[in-house]
Amino acid sequence: MRRKINICFMVLLLAMLLSGCQRKSPELSDGEEIPDSGTVNLTVWGAQEDEELLRRIIDSFQEEYRDQADFLITYEPQSESKCADALMGDLENGADVFAFADDQLNTLVAAGALEPIEHAESVKKQNLPESVLAASVGDTLYARPLTADNGYFLYYNKEYFSEEDIASFEKMLDIAAAHGKKVSMEWSSGWYVYSLFGNTGLTLGLNDDGITNYCTWNNTDGDIKGIDVAQAMLRIASHPGFISTDDAGFLEGVKNGKIIAGVNGVWNALAVEEAWDGAFGAAKLPSYTCAGRQVQMASFSGYKLIGVNAYSEHREWAEKLAEWITNEENQKLRFLLRGQGPSNINVASSEEVRKSAAIAALLQQSEFSCLQHIGVNFWEPVSAFTEKMLAGNLSEENLQEQLDAMVEGIVAP
Repeated sequence: MRRKINICFMVLLLAMLLSGCQRKSPELSDGEEIPDSGTVNLTVWGAQEDEELLRRIIDSFQEEYRDQADFLITYEPQSESKCADALMGDLENGADVFAFADDQLNTLVAAGALEPIEHAESVKKQNLPESVLAASVGDTLYARPLTADNGYFLYYNKEYFSEEDIASFEKMLDIAAAHGKKVSMEWSSGWYVYSLFGNTGLTLGLNDDGITNYCTWNNTDGDIKGIDVAQAMLRIASHPGFISTDDAGFLEGVKNGKIIAGVNGVWNALAVEEAWDGAFGAAKLPSYTCAGRQVQMASFSGYKLIGVNAYSEHREWAEKLAEWITNEENQKLRFLLRGQGPSNINVASSEEVRKSAAIAALLQQSEFSCLQHIGVNFWEPVSAFTEKMLAGNLSEENLQEQLDAMVEGIVAP
């Protein structure tokens, strides 16, 4: 892990607004050719929901280079959030090209899984500045930016909520309960739970060692104390209009009509819009009641990256394929087919992207969003804590003990 970087996602909006000129797609690796060396076997890891997209991109890559080599390229589904764990199990036999979330970059670099990117300056010029930062350790670029949308915001069904309603989480819960419906948010993941702590003055981040965390979520003084957030969570958890569910549960609830609003990301925009049709709405996260005041929900932001295994038998071709997957044309295709926000400057500033309600909501939330750079000890303690919140522990003394235990786990060496 690298040192804490506290740079807000607003850079995305500024870069999009400031980029005015359109560039042609760059030639792959400066147009150089790789000598034919027989059959080129490559394995690509990507998100399961991206399978159709990736197969289409792989097909176009093979067509582009059909005269230079015989290819056998295999796609395998692999969670982007668990990619580093999967690679560490058998790095030398892992995927040649893989998609992963930016918070795993330091782990992969430290393990020797990634080598510095050649032609780094051209990659930097083509992509949003913060996406480049997320793909770098120090000043060295180790991966190629793929998306600039790994954050979350509010989806809501306009048949039930007005723009005034969605300003308050509690009001949304009341409206949902009155209709026998639910507002969803995943509490099993610290990624989403951060939204309740992030704007309270309680702090979380990565120490200078790049490995361990600091955290004050259990503070017993200040305008908002840790126990204030915990009590707010208990109120939300017990509300009949609230449900904590994962990604699959959110989509199922949207489609069957049970869920009429929820906190989720751009990757589900097309499915939600199809389900709600003309009632589809997206906006920044609402505020929630904590310590007798309204607190704007915060969020983590992040980037999806494409890496090339340093142990790849056909590393030169793997590098070309990674460049192909992330080029301007295929980032545009990814947006059109999957609704994912591009890191490529030209695509990010295009009219199609600007018209996307989901991307616009992500940009609204960017004012309250910062890069997710935290150590691995963050996740399990938060999940254990929120499991107890969902179970409804109402003892104030136990709440402080649970907060202390969570923070002890988060900051553990």
